[in-house]
Amino acid sequence: MSRIFLTAAAVMALCLAAAPASAGDVSCRLSFDMSGWSVLYKTASGTGHVRCSNGQSMAVSISAKGGGLTVGKSEIRGGRGDFSPVRDIHELLGTYVAAEAHAGAVKSSKAQAMTKGDVSLALAGTGEGWDLGVAFGAFTIKAR
Repeated sequence: MSRIFLTAAAVMALCLAAAPASAGDVSCRLSFDMSGWSVLYKTASGTGHVRCSNGQSMAVSISAKGGGLTVGKSEIRGGRGDFSPVRDIHELLGTYVAAEAHAGAVKSSKAQAMTKGDVSLALAGTGEGWDLGVAFGAFTIKAR
């Protein structure tokens, strides 16, 4: 499992380094819980909260949909995500393009990097369930 977190950390560092920061840019973090299932088609949904270094905060709903060679059922509690620097919290809303590889049984770990235009998001979390496969698709964040 530590291999997944090392890979996630490396991907997160690359994503955050690729986005140019300028004066006024703020860092934001997503905390979330979600659950879902997959049998060729993957779907998951949940809720979360985004907090930024400039004091902005927003309750959000999240969903993930996609397809690929995947099967499983999972639940993530206490997940976290780090965004590349933005000027305003509203830039974080929308649909991110995602690709992932995952494997787990009972206690599962997941790491994923995705982009939406100039904004990058790196997710990490642990949970329960079982899953196996490769999936691709969309991760959407909406204000609640």
